[in-house]
Amino acid sequence: MTFNELIQSDKPVLVDFFAEWCGPCKVMAPILKEVKQEIGDAASILKVDVDKNPQAAADYQVQGVPTLILFKEGKVLWRQSGVVPKNGLVGVIKKFSI
Repeated sequence: MTFNELIQSDKPVLVDFFAEWCGPCKVMAPILKEVKQEIGDAASILKVDVDKNPQAAADYQVQGVPTLILFKEGKVLWRQSGVVPKNGLVGVIKKFSI
């Protein structure tokens, strides 16, 4: 499945644009695991390495990592750069998964 097919889902898809060398990205990884445990199937979480997928990053003007973008049916519902706390992410996902 391509990136564009994945973000067309009718349930929210949280995309974490990250890089292996990025310190804050390493901080986000366990937070995303906790978020996934809490939200279950309400949304998908997709990690995109900007060094391996520069086109996806360019398509959404990702300037810095980590950048989190929430998609639903291909539309950007929310985006934020930097480390986002678990409760904030869960709140955003729940808001859009209804």
